[in-house]
Amino acid sequence: MRRLLVITRLLALLLVAVVAVSPAAAAEVLQVRTASLLQVGDGNRTYTVQLACINVEPEGESAAVDWLRQERPRRRRVNLRPVGRNDGQLLARVTPIGDELDLSAGLVTAGLAADSCPTEPA
Repeated sequence: MRRLLVITRLLALLLVAVVAVSPAAAAEVLQVRTASLLQVGDGNRTYTVQLACINVEPEGESAAVDWLRQERPRRRRVNLRPVGRNDGQLLARVTPIGDELDLSAGLVTAGLAADSCPTEPA
């Protein structure tokens, strides 16, 4: 069972990596579902992607969703950098093509989310 889970995860990450680097089938934002969940698609499939490394407080949810919708409108092409899975959803760094800052970092910089990734030891 564990082996099947590992193989499934690897295949999902490989699929998303291929979609993210292929210019002909670039992923694009279809919908902002919550402050940390996006619906993205590549023309043939849709994926629910959870933004990696952020924690949005419930009282800041609305402002974070508004920021995502304003700063990153629908149909904007993005690169996905998978970092894992969480509750069956892809966990990834999502960077709009042409931008240097991924959406998680943008939310943190805007003061709408806290960085939840562990820092590397010095």
